Amino acid sequence: MRISAHFYVIVATLLLVSVAVMVFYNVSYDIVFYTVISGQAWWLLTVYKVITDNYSTEKTFDDWYEDHPVGKEEI
Repeated sequence: MRISAHFYVIVATLLLVSVAVMVFYNVSYDIVFYTVISGQAWWLLTVYKVITDNYSTEKTFDDWYEDHPVGKEEI
């Protein structure tokens, strides 16, 4: 089973948000430190997975945004 690049982004975001929550609740320094280190390593893995993802499209910047498509003007 192939894991989507979206999964890596979601996990990385949850790791770094959890650091903010742990700091707010004054969790032990060691736990926060190792969570930050693992979050940074996970971000590197995420960047690698997103860049090497086998994704292609026929769309260009002229197509605008996918959630708000704009038709191409004919000259």
